Amino acid sequence: MREIVLDTETTGLDPLRGDRLVEIGCIEIFNRMPTGQTFHRYINPERDMPAEAFNVHGLSTEFLASKPLFTEVVEEFLEFIGDAPLVIHNASFDISFINAELDRIKRQPISRERLVDTLLLARRKHPGVSNRLDDLCSRYAIDNSRRTKHGALLDAELLAEVYIDLIGARQSQLILASETSITITSGFGDTPRRQREVPLAPRITEADREAHRAFIATLGDKPIWNDFLLAAV
Repeated sequence: MREIVLDTETTGLDPLRGDRLVEIGCIEIFNRMPTGQTFHRYINPERDMPAEAFNVHGLSTEFLASKPLFTEVVEEFLEFIGDAPLVIHNASFDISFINAELDRIKRQPISRERLVDTLLLARRKHPGVSNRLDDLCSRYAIDNSRRTKHGALLDAELLAEVYIDLIGARQSQLILASETSITITSGFGDTPRRQREVPLAPRITEADREAHRAFIATLGDKPIWNDFLLAAV
């Protein structure tokens, strides 16, 4: 299943009071694993940057002045997310800004039925404690040392890792320490792959092996197949 982990940065807290979108970051995951496909754009908000917001993400009015308007990136953005579920931390905040931008250019809003809110998931799984992104990274031993300021793409990358832990997808790949495992490399690091508890029955019969040996005998004095026959003994 394809999902998009999404995060935004803004000029403030309320799009109904003139605050605007300034950054979108998206990470594609497929069957709970990152594919390496991303979408990331800075956006000119056509207004000044309040000091409070600048202190959060470090995006200045001067830096954003040369960036494209939302209307210039919207087609690429909508094409990237497609009809996939959107995994967002505190989803109502981000989607309110995205839909406000879509409304300004007379485009259809994104349905809230598509949203997977990781803040709600975290509150159900960890009630009574703080469930900010930094808290979840600490809880799940995810390295967030690069997060000196908020950034949409970096935060989406961290949230993708948090999401995998929240829904138990990472644990489902783990095996007991007593079991033999093979290490595979994924976008979230090395994880063990479960081995079959009961090996499959061999599909090659002894008659097949004898026929193969007879064939190899016709190939000369030192056929390369002999190396494999010896290794299999």
